[in-house]
Amino acid sequence: MRISEYRDSLREIGVAEGDLLLIHSSVKRVMRAFCATNPLIELGDLLNMFLDLVGDLGTLLFPLFSFGFCRGEEFSYLSTPSEMGALTEAARNDSRFLRTQHPIYSFAVSGLHSADFARLNNVSALADDGPFGLLRRLNGKVLILDLEDQNSMTMYHHVEEVVGVDYRYLKSFAAPYRDASDKVEQRTYELFVRNEQKGVQTDVNRAGELLWQRGLYRGHRPLNSFGTRVIACRDFFSVVKEIIEQGLAKNYLYSIDGSVTIE
Repeated sequence: MRISEYRDSLREIGVAEGDLLLIHSSVKRVMRAFCATNPLIELGDLLNMFLDLVGDLGTLLFPLFSFGFCRGEEFSYLSTPSEMGALTEAARNDSRFLRTQHPIYSFAVSGLHSADFARLNNVSALADDGPFGLLRRLNGKVLILDLEDQNSMTMYHHVEEVVGVDYRYLKSFAAPYRDASDKVEQRTYELFVRNEQKGVQTDVNRAGELLWQRGLYRGHRPLNSFGTRVIACRDFFSVVKEIIEQGLAKNYLYSIDGSVTIE
């Protein structure tokens, strides 16, 4: 596979110049395929392809999620690495990208709306006043490469927080925060977490199948062909909200671990 073929496949599934695009990725398979035709290809070439794809009027976001802050470890705006894969770490280290401020769910962002995302100072990682809400309001898209919904689509939890589901709750985490000017202070942030005491387990692949059935996912399933699918955030939000409001969240968005004893 050539990187130009991959670029053409993304155009075919609806990725356009000027798009605002959040990318979740596992790049091992496609990078092996690229290297088979060009042994000199690097992650930077794939990153450049995505930047060229959306152009000067587009915006790219990569998740830089890291969870040390949840364990009381210091978060450094400048140096805490991403735990979301090699391509996201390449974006974090690229001077064309800014980092958003939340210490748990931060993003690398480049392009037209990068300053809008970088100035957000949301306390709750998934709230409507954070990157997920802005992505939806700006009519963005989510692109997923070689990952199931279960291992990629964090936006499910954004919808759950906005709607206010009862099987998750806001949990506060406090730890040292080292900002862009190297100043350290104790800060508190929130995450909308599942209720483990009630045995709640994230289980969203069935909802993902519904998105395929409705024709909202465009592209290829993980590990098949180019392995990449895309969806408009507003369409995604609408369907997940519908699932919740119709009382179908259990089995579509979560399941219950039967081994948990509820006292």
